[in-house]
Amino acid sequence: MAEQAAVPLIVLTRHQDNVEAVNSTLRNAGHAVRCNWIRELNDLGDALAQINPYALIAFVGPDASDTAKVMTVANQAGNGIPVIIARDQVDEDIMAAAMQQGARDVVTLRNAVRLQAVVTRELTAHRQSRTLNNTLHSAREYREQLKSFMAGSADALAYVQEGIIVDVNPAWLEIYGHPTPDAIVGTPLMDAFDPAAHAALKGALVACLQGKWSDHSLRAPALLADGSSVPIDIELSIAEFEGEPAVRLRVASQKSNDANIGEQLTDALERDAATGTLQRKFFVQWLKESLTQPIKAGVRQLVSIEPDHLSAVFDDVGPLHVEDFIGQFAGLINEVRQPNDLIGRFGDGTFMLLMERGTTRDIETWANNLVRKVAAQVLRIGDKQISCTCSIGIGMVDPRTPNPAASITDAISARLNAQQAGGNRVQLVDHLEEDTRQQAADEIWVKRIRAALMENRFRLMQQPIASLLGEERSMFDVLVRMIDEQGQELLPAEFMSAAERNDLMKNIDRWIIGAAMSVCGSRKVEQLFVRLSKDSVRDKSLLQWLSNQLKASRVDPSHIVFQVSEQIATEYLADTAELAGGLRKAGFLFALEHFGTGRDPQRLLANLPINYVKIDGTLMQGLAVDQGSQQRVREFVDQAKSREVRTIAERVEDANTMAVLWQLGIEFIQGYFVNEPEQVTMG
Repeated sequence: MAEQAAVPLIVLTRHQDNVEAVNSTLRNAGHAVRCNWIRELNDLGDALAQINPYALIAFVGPDASDTAKVMTVANQAGNGIPVIIARDQVDEDIMAAAMQQGARDVVTLRNAVRLQAVVTRELTAHRQSRTLNNTLHSAREYREQLKSFMAGSADALAYVQEGIIVDVNPAWLEIYGHPTPDAIVGTPLMDAFDPAAHAALKGALVACLQGKWSDHSLRAPALLADGSSVPIDIELSIAEFEGEPAVRLRVASQKSNDANIGEQLTDALERDAATGTLQRKFFVQWLKESLTQPIKAGVRQLVSIEPDHLSAVFDDVGPLHVEDFIGQFAGLINEVRQPNDLIGRFGDGTFMLLMERGTTRDIETWANNLVRKVAAQVLRIGDKQISCTCSIGIGMVDPRTPNPAASITDAISARLNAQQAGGNRVQLVDHLEEDTRQQAADEIWVKRIRAALMENRFRLMQQPIASLLGEERSMFDVLVRMIDEQGQELLPAEFMSAAERNDLMKNIDRWIIGAAMSVCGSRKVEQLFVRLSKDSVRDKSLLQWLSNQLKASRVDPSHIVFQVSEQIATEYLADTAELAGGLRKAGFLFALEHFGTGRDPQRLLANLPINYVKIDGTLMQGLAVDQGSQQRVREFVDQAKSREVRTIAERVEDANTMAVLWQLGIEFIQGYFVNEPEQVTMG
């Protein structure tokens, strides 16, 4: 019992004698402590997240940078634990320097009385802080419970401590089909969910306990008592159970009332009973309505999906189980699609999706992931076990003049081509005479782009970059829009390719750089990320031009981060290295974007002076359920951290992905989940 009540501490040292000395000194002073020994600084971050200690005692050498490294890791953990530095020699100057770096005090084992006094002071302060936080959480919890009671809430609730379910309410039991709490209380939370969701759940639980999770809904397939699974949306919040911190999981009840019963009936009539997807007629209606709304960024595409050899599969499962097979196949799609993807059933086993993503490559990656998922799945149909493959076709949606019929035809045609090529693959629509049409279009675009540059008809857009470490930083990715002759906004996907093919990118890049410098000069911005094209990377006059711009604008160059794609850096490594070196000398920062999809990303880290890497958005597609992608991202994070390079995840679009990234150690994220791009107001 005494050991269970012991206060957890972390002692960072390479010598076990130091741990034993701290332990005995504190216990002699009447402190029931449990000293957790951490040998290496690299292991400290994980230990802080898992142990949640009351204090950290770190043994360091005389070099001031040793203390700085410890404080960096402790601050990244973000749980506010007091850090006490231990050294062989201590004087007033040493204590002052360490406390300026964030340490609470500096002690030595040679003065046991002072060590005891300092630890007593910090433990008392930390206990009081925890007590205050628990009181505030309890007050908020009471108010929420009172409001739920007054509203007659039937929300499903579960409380989790250290990964174990410690309490559930009747509504939670009803979801899972358990008659009494005994069947679920005391079991690991992970046992209640599909393994594919475990990484996201673990990340969200730790983030929630550390106060870094708020107002995000996590979607995970719950494993029910009858062996089936159903996706549920979970809200997480920090709570208290029997006086100890816990995480509360809440699944909101689906209430019916007179105000929305009509909507529910309409929705039920529009949807296919076996799959829950829209019937063909209503999908087309919703598609037409969706396409009347302009897309703010990225691309729109229609995706056609169908199991291969469908008639043979139907013969195999038998006529009584066809709908069961189609329902389970649709379930595989629903597990990986985004909630805002429009999906409809387009035939016996054909499904159509309208998808919006950052790039065409994101949708291709998503489709290839689904092809692999289907091929690896065994479906239980009646008393049979069925496996199948599928083919996927992708058709473009013109952002300016969307044509639903043409896009549907393109997607179906591409899917049929994939099936004729053997199936189990993804195919994009292949238009004939594309080169000829492209040349004719380029002639028009070149005139329009040059006119827009002459008439200053470009607009700067910004997309926020959010910290996963709780840092309050004003960071933005800079994007650009072109305004046409009628005042309509054109997305980069419409004009950038033509600009690249016709040597106009240097002009556009310099307009963006100039506008970005104006923003830095008129607004308080920590960092603006400005991308450079291949032409600018190879432009030997760029550095001198930048020098002239700095003299004219007098902005702090450290506020601007120039970013180059991994592909450009790989193809033009010497030019990129020369440019990056010149940028660093001038005071600018440098980043690699779309990192992690090339031949040798580690080589770029070793050869370029990099401040940030942006991990490619294609790796975010299905990351929450793909352990292979998670391992790749973890390796990139470790490689970057070893070189003191900060990491940003691109095109993050849901809470599950964010939770996994938090667990993998990513420091920043950007994408629609953070915020859509918005126009910059020039000051």
